[in-house]
Amino acid sequence: MSDLADRRREEKERRRDEILAAAVQVAGTTGIDAMTLELVARQARLSRALIYVYFTDKDDLLFALCERALSRLVDGFRAATLDGRDGRDRLAGMGRAYVAFAVEEPVCFEVLARCEARDTGELPPGGNVAACLARGDEVHRLMVDALRAGTADGSIRPALQDADTVATVLWGFVHGVVQISATKRALLERRGVDTERLLDRAMELALHAVS
Repeated sequence: MSDLADRRREEKERRRDEILAAAVQVAGTTGIDAMTLELVARQARLSRALIYVYFTDKDDLLFALCERALSRLVDGFRAATLDGRDGRDRLAGMGRAYVAFAVEEPVCFEVLARCEARDTGELPPGGNVAACLARGDEVHRLMVDALRAGTADGSIRPALQDADTVATVLWGFVHGVVQISATKRALLERRGVDTERLLDRAMELALHAVS
């Protein structure tokens, strides 16, 4: 590839990243529902026409954000499991990384939750939807690998042989609790439930269920 082609590719990737960063800023201010491509273009200081060069519509942009969020989760999961003594330890590290991601990047977590709730069969195949699904599969595989390692090293109950199903149950449980802590804060306070303790207790229960 020529130097010119390299520069063009790098410029295109840089501008795409700028658009995604602008989308996060807009969604953080207006909310995801009120976010429009026009507002994103204004935040990125680009023409609306140029935004459409990179993203066909709002759904396409949201799934690009979702893929980016999942990429960060993959990196976070891998970093959190480097020092894991066994499979259970690796799962615990992933859980902590997931909670930290939701707390530190609430907009990206909300995008992730919304996209994962969509029926992707109703969306155009390929593009950012396919990339998002592929990255989600990568997150799932990391959990499955930890579960299988745990059943092999004895840190996870040997009866839990269906790692794909167990990984899905654990994800659904932790994801649901994290969503409640993020969206029902006033209700939790009314009931005297501390969100930090709620997340800690959820992790304890999830790990207890598999060990």
